[in-house]
Amino acid sequence: MLFVPWQRLADWTCNTCGLCCKAYSVVINFQEWINIIKNYGVETTASSLNKFYLKRKSDGSCIFLYKFYNMHLCGLQHMKPAACKLWPFKILTNPKYGNAKESRYPFGGKTLYIYADSTCTGLTYGRPTWEFANHTLREFIEIAIGIRGEQNKSTANMSFNQNFASTRTFL
Repeated sequence: MLFVPWQRLADWTCNTCGLCCKAYSVVINFQEWINIIKNYGVETTASSLNKFYLKRKSDGSCIFLYKFYNMHLCGLQHMKPAACKLWPFKILTNPKYGNAKESRYPFGGKTLYIYADSTCTGLTYGRPTWEFANHTLREFIEIAIGIRGEQNKSTANMSFNQNFASTRTFL
């Protein structure tokens, strides 16, 4: 895994490729685990000695990943875990992956360091656009520090339920 400093990115958009839901095990916190098992049952999760995870299908993908035509969509969009909301970005208080100058992001009087997982196919490399630097990243930061729950710019435009509902009449 190679992490890229945010200042090397022009933009990011979720293109519903599903890679994030196929390649990684999703760690969930206790409250997320409670919400998921209340709504979907304990069999949709897994655990280790000190962590909870979303269960994976036999092909290795997240149990809540659905393919709809050429899109991969999240069945947990309405209660998506924080780890999923933040991917492909890492928002840190120290420059863990190097390139401190290019990863530095001032926010609320503090300095944060933002990196993106280079395996994400939604990354566009280049000079950051104003929208990306000032709106998209800000939303990721607000989610990471817990002052925002809803996603607008930091997710695909449509959830599985919205897509399904909009095409039900054609099925």
